[in-house]
Amino acid sequence: MAIQLYNSLTKKKETFVPMEEGKVKMYVCGPTVYNYIHIGNARPPIVYDMVRRYLEYRGYEVEFISNFTDVDDKIIRAAHELGEDVFAVANRFIEEYHNDTCALGVKKANKHPRVTETIPEIIDFVAKLIEKEYAYESGGDVYFRTKKFEGYGKLSSQSIDDLRSGARIEVDERKEDPLDFVLWKAAKEGEVSWESPWGDGRPGWHIECSAMVKKYLGDTIDIHAGGKDLSFPHHENEIAQSEALTGKTMANYWMHNGFININNEKMSKSLGNFVLAHDIIRQHSAEVVRFFMLTAHYRSPINFSDELLDGAKNGLERLRTAVSSLEHRLGESADYGEKAEWLTKISQLKETFINEMDDDFNSANGISVMFDLAKEANRYLREEQTSKEVLQAFIALFDELAGVLGIVVRTQAELLDTEIEALIEERNEARRSRNFKRADEIRDQLKDQGILLEDTAQGVRWKRG
Repeated sequence: MAIQLYNSLTKKKETFVPMEEGKVKMYVCGPTVYNYIHIGNARPPIVYDMVRRYLEYRGYEVEFISNFTDVDDKIIRAAHELGEDVFAVANRFIEEYHNDTCALGVKKANKHPRVTETIPEIIDFVAKLIEKEYAYESGGDVYFRTKKFEGYGKLSSQSIDDLRSGARIEVDERKEDPLDFVLWKAAKEGEVSWESPWGDGRPGWHIECSAMVKKYLGDTIDIHAGGKDLSFPHHENEIAQSEALTGKTMANYWMHNGFININNEKMSKSLGNFVLAHDIIRQHSAEVVRFFMLTAHYRSPINFSDELLDGAKNGLERLRTAVSSLEHRLGESADYGEKAEWLTKISQLKETFINEMDDDFNSANGISVMFDLAKEANRYLREEQTSKEVLQAFIALFDELAGVLGIVVRTQAELLDTEIEALIEERNEARRSRNFKRADEIRDQLKDQGILLEDTAQGVRWKRG
């Protein structure tokens, strides 16, 4: 069965056929880095990391690009409020983004381009749109003529007349049409800017992604993805400016993940339910947050609450307990007992997982298959005689499916963060030098962080308390 992907452009599931056999070009819109990411910002990286992992699992070579908006009104405002340099603010929150998403099991993109690294390409892109009369300069700003692009509104399934009549847009005498959007913004006093044919200024928001897609992936890509909130106007505008310039389809498939609600209410600063990702990670652990995110289909809205996260923690623990029980039995099992029937059952569960994930990357159903795998494993463990081959097959499939979803089912295989690794090494050194007081202090310090150490003949073992 081939992968079926829901295309936001056509509003239907389609068989996924990449432009080049065995290879996928994928672009995901990244964050504007003026603060820590909130839990809504964390969903796209987790979702599209899962999509990327599954495509790779199915044999595709994925060229994965995700950008950073590192110059923007919000960043300039944050820098002013903090009394810091714009670039210092952006660099700090890019680092914090990587810290949070790495903890959440998100692999880094092949490239994380920044707006400030793409200025020449953006200026060239805008200049060519002006040459083709899809854009015009007005008072140092440059705008895109939406009415000239015939396909405008096709992603949001609205005609340009409907969009114009329903738009809440302030009258701007510099624009030819209220729906025209800015490609280049004239610099204001004291703001960061770059030289351009239209005067000093900086890019508009939408143009950056079009320029980065073209620079790193080409005129047409396989998958363009992001949050549902980006569908209009951001992605609509990307399509317009890219296809106006190249005359080619920008992306063959568009993917959009659903919103996050907090305690059944839409997350917003005004409601006071704005939750930062790193706070949730500290409270519930990154592994639980990722597992929770994947228990819902990526296109569905997801409700976020402490109670639901506790439920996800219990669910993840069920899987981990099953794997731990299998490993324990493996250490005392001989190669006997019924094998063929159980090996067939394990193989069938793998096939079911693939079928579920092939259906528009349905991680929720994929996790359900893992629970079925745990149920069968526990049933097998009740047998008086067990086979090492079957036990190993169960464990191998758990590892395989967990790797596809990016979840951790074997806690011994977790990587400690650098701070804890350093403490464990310091404790080892203290014990070698017979500084047992310091070694005990470090053990207690790690215990306070939820890390329990066990000294064995084979070395230090650890587990989360």
